[in-house]
Amino acid sequence: MRFELPDELMLLKNRKMVQKKSSEMMEGKVVVITGATSGVGLEAAKRLAQGKAHLVMVGRNPEKLNRLQLRLQSEHGVQADAIVSDLADLETVRGAADRILRSYPRIDVLINCAGMHSTKVTYTREGFETVFCVNHLASFLLTNLLLDRMKESAPSRILQVNSEGHRFNGLDIGDLDWKRRHYTGLRGYGASKTAQLMTVWELCDELKGTGVTINAMHPGDVKTNIGMDNGFIYRFFNRHFIRPFLSDPEVSGESIYYLVADPSMKDVSGSFFHLTVPEVPAKHAMDREKGKAVYEISKQLAGLK
Repeated sequence: MRFELPDELMLLKNRKMVQKKSSEMMEGKVVVITGATSGVGLEAAKRLAQGKAHLVMVGRNPEKLNRLQLRLQSEHGVQADAIVSDLADLETVRGAADRILRSYPRIDVLINCAGMHSTKVTYTREGFETVFCVNHLASFLLTNLLLDRMKESAPSRILQVNSEGHRFNGLDIGDLDWKRRHYTGLRGYGASKTAQLMTVWELCDELKGTGVTINAMHPGDVKTNIGMDNGFIYRFFNRHFIRPFLSDPEVSGESIYYLVADPSMKDVSGSFFHLTVPEVPAKHAMDREKGKAVYEISKQLAGLK
């Protein structure tokens, strides 16, 4: 009798599998991507530029954006545009969406890649717990603001770069700002990624028949700088006990490219991938009743009608 890992542990198998790659070109495709200046997002941007996509990069650091813009244009001869927006400030997310809609008559792909991890609870100017805002509310708002343009551009694809970290859960819709509970970095991160996954399923249902697909993926256990602005102990532990066992983030860029470019993914929607391998998320993230509540709360918090 062949032993199979339970769904909760399939990530251990999936992370070792040979991942799919795509040779499909994306010339003429407009790709909006957040978090492109470092880590997973940078690898995705480089791979998209190799595929000749027209990149629209949204980030908070204008110097990094400009350097990357010049690099991609020089090395790959593609058009790469930069839009400054701090995802911890939803007003600047609205501004970025407005500029995108005014500048680009079509959007073929949206990749929400930006993310953060914090060992301490902090709050944004608007009063949101920062990790929840950056990892979930900002991507939720940007996605919704660009949806109509993406429907007009169909077939088009949305990819939420999520995480196996959603398995830490931490989501309490009665205490999203962590005012009643003790905050830990893993549970705060898990709450944000769980909320993001729950809204993927709702958006998938909403987008049926429009030609717009939406999926989520874990970008692999790779070396990035996420969380490296935390305290000394976190940075020391990460650098000496975690990073040595992580893979090169190039595999993440290849996997993201496959999910947004390959023809085999054209009609796939409402799925979660470990890199390019379909995977069953944690049970708490599949609670559709709670997910509908999270969806409605997210709309209210993001100021969406």
